[in-house]
Parts: sequence; structure tokens; C-alpha cells
Amino acid sequence: MGIFWGGAIAGACDITYAIGSNMQRGGAWDRTLQSVASGWMGRAAFSGGMTTAALGLVSHFLIAFIWAALFYAASRAVKPLGERPFIFGPLYGALVYVMMNTVVVPLSAAPFTLPLRWTGLFVHMFLVGLPIAVAVRWGSR
Repeated sequence: MGIFWGGAIAGACDITYAIGSNMQRGGAWDRTLQSVASGWMGRAAFSGGMTTAALGLVSHFLIAFIWAALFYAASRAVKPLGERPFIFGPLYGALVYVMMNTVVVPLSAAPFTLPLRWTGLFVHMFLVGLPIAVAVRWGSR
């Protein structure tokens, strides 16, 4: 249950931030979701309309659930991870941010790189890592 709620909350917070940030810079909300789908499809995702936006949304949440499952597995092997979510959650979020920006996106078919920003790091620390860690701890009780 912790994996589900951790992935759902982290995914919702992260995509809300990404869409809001993109719209604040004059972008469209569906382009944000299509940019996620571009990891699978490359530039073609941007001409796929709502279908590729939906693929992007599903992909985004799948990735969030995978990160939650990885934290869950790590917390089983290293007990303090699950016992101290307010310490290890933000650290895990920072790890997720670094891995997404330096490994996952560059290895995907996405026709862009993500700029490293302090706000993105903080979002991943406190709106991705922390909810995952808290949900995993809650789900493990």
C-alpha cells in the first residue's frame, strides 16, 4: 500500500509542478505531458495530440511507482531508510532528481535535456522523495 500511495502522491505533486512551471513560462499543459511521452517516441510525441499526452501521463505515474517500489525495496534492506522518512525521503528525492536528469532522460528518446534547477531539486526532495518515504513507512506499519 505504501508503494501505491507514495507513487501516487509523488507523481501528482511532480506533474503538477512540471505543468505549472511550464505554463508559467508560456507553455501548454499538454506539451508537458507530451515531453514525458517523448522519452518513448522522440519528437513524434509532440504531434500526437491527446493520445501522446495520455501516454506521457501514464508513463509519468509508472515512473513514480517504480521510484516508490525501489525505495520500498531499499528500506527493507537498510532499515533506517524506512524508520527516518524525514531524513532519508528528501535525500532519496535528490537522488531521484539526479538520476532522472543525468541517466534516465539522456538515455531516452527525448529530444531535449532537462535544465538542472534548484527548484526542481527541492521539488524532488520534498514533493517526491518525502511523500514516498512517508507512505512507505506508513504502509509498512
